[in-house]
Amino acid sequence: MVVNSFNFLLFFVVVFVIYYIPVIRNNPKLQNTWIFLASYFFYGFADWKMIPLLLGATIVFYGIGIWLKAEMDKGHAKNASHITTLGAVLGVGILLYFKYLNFFAESFAVFINAIGLKVSWTTLNIVLPIGVSFFTFKLISYVIEVHREHIQPSRDFIEFGTYVAFFPTILSGPIDRPNVFIPQIAVSRVFNYELAVDGCRQILWGMFTKMCIADNLASITDSVWANIDQFSSSTLLWVVILYPIQMYADFDGYSNMAIGVGKVLGINITRNFNHPFLARNIAEYWRNWHISLTGWLTDYVFSPLSIAFRNWGNLGIILAIVINFLLIGLWHGSNWTFALFGLYHGLLYIPLILSGSFGKKKKLKSGKYGLPQGRDVLKMLMTFILVSLGLIIFKSSSVSDASSYIYRLFDTTVFDLSKGYSELFSLGIHIYVLLFVLLLIITEWTCRKHQYNLEITSGTILSKSKFLRWALYISLLVVTFLCKGVEAKFIYFQF
Repeated sequence: MVVNSFNFLLFFVVVFVIYYIPVIRNNPKLQNTWIFLASYFFYGFADWKMIPLLLGATIVFYGIGIWLKAEMDKGHAKNASHITTLGAVLGVGILLYFKYLNFFAESFAVFINAIGLKVSWTTLNIVLPIGVSFFTFKLISYVIEVHREHIQPSRDFIEFGTYVAFFPTILSGPIDRPNVFIPQIAVSRVFNYELAVDGCRQILWGMFTKMCIADNLASITDSVWANIDQFSSSTLLWVVILYPIQMYADFDGYSNMAIGVGKVLGINITRNFNHPFLARNIAEYWRNWHISLTGWLTDYVFSPLSIAFRNWGNLGIILAIVINFLLIGLWHGSNWTFALFGLYHGLLYIPLILSGSFGKKKKLKSGKYGLPQGRDVLKMLMTFILVSLGLIIFKSSSVSDASSYIYRLFDTTVFDLSKGYSELFSLGIHIYVLLFVLLLIITEWTCRKHQYNLEITSGTILSKSKFLRWALYISLLVVTFLCKGVEAKFIYFQF
């Protein structure tokens, strides 16, 4: 049951109606209880066998939060630090067991076989719980924020459980922080018409980008990736260009739908993207891509490491960045390609650090006719190329597959873009899909100051004309269902 499915629509209508019944909406405990039950039903629909894990982890960390606060109140700072460490270790331990133990076992088996010994197993066949990377990070941040006294530990288990399992974000984020999310659900949420309308617009835009852009591109890129030896180098180049757009439309589409659902329920969810392909260097890109993850790791990994290495100057910053990005890569999965992907991005920071421009933030200004300035366009294109090359590693199932793909790009046919386009066309890509991609690029620039590309701000023509607004909504809805691609699984569900 995904957020752009008919099943989810029926589910959400039931959740919405009961959530705002007067007797429930006036009582935050009842609202939270209803959302808690709905969230567990939603998670169970996706993977009911893992409900005990989610519930058990929630119970343990709920207790850790109360225990930690009790030790802090007694002035036992050392004990409090040990409890915080315990919470972090437990959270990381859940990830290591479910996400990486198979990988370690397989790697060990390969090594043992390579030196002439034999083992009877190659994997432990541990099933990866859906959403585990997201809810474990919520649990870890909760303990850390309680220790930092940024939030009081929740004494209401249902309230805490709702934060951990909130159904719009449990499967694929964004990763909300407890000090932002929990205070919102500690009070009653009364239906806010303007916020709900804004949420519906954001859902609509998310549906369009996911179903019309990401799903249409997925059928093309997946076909090529599965048989790279059967296609020309120019086709592979087209896929290198299209895959970052597909991934963005897919993940940003999900995030917009999740955030929109939250708004309808009166809850503001963390923003996850801020027009990342307008970035002029790799640091800008990561500040604007998967913001909830990069922000999490910046606060809890990079910042402590940069303080620990502060006496090492630029070398210390480089080391902290590389470690941080290795973790970003490995967060995505147990494969050497993800480690290499993280290392690649970490190394891209070195020129910025050595030049002293690592922490600088420059506003993006319009040039002639409201277009981006020529120098900025070149920087955006260079950043896009670097990101696209990194995604070859990200998309590949092995390092050798990534090497093969990159090697094929140096074939002389790589410059025959017409041949590449004709092959894509034979696979089913249509002109209207490329027009949708162009629309996405244009709106990324024109709406760069907006939270999302369909946001309507006061003072604009759309804000003044109800007719034009509804014409836009209906047109986009019709286009979404007429031009949608074959339904593809959300990319970040696998993480």
